[in-house]
Amino acid sequence: MIDTMLTLTLLTCSVIGYGSNPILETVKIKTSAVCEICKVTIGKKLDFTKGVIESNLNLEDKVVTVVYNPRRTDVQSIKKSISEAGYDADEVMAVYSCE
Repeated sequence: MIDTMLTLTLLTCSVIGYGSNPILETVKIKTSAVCEICKVTIGKKLDFTKGVIESNLNLEDKVVTVVYNPRRTDVQSIKKSISEAGYDADEVMAVYSCE
């Protein structure tokens, strides 16, 4: 009985510990953004994209750096979100032009 309880306790702790610290990934995506309004628009869209933890757009090189949880999203979904905001995202063209 004690062995069973110990096993269940260890298993429960393992499962809880497994989900508490997700391994995050970072991707850099070339965009068609040109100004501060573009930066805010992309940032807001990514803030509401499931799995995105953090994003930062460098307007000089037009590259957005995105930190995300690969268990909740993927690079293609992130690019799709950027394109839905009106900007190119690498090979994914903007759904509409924001200009």
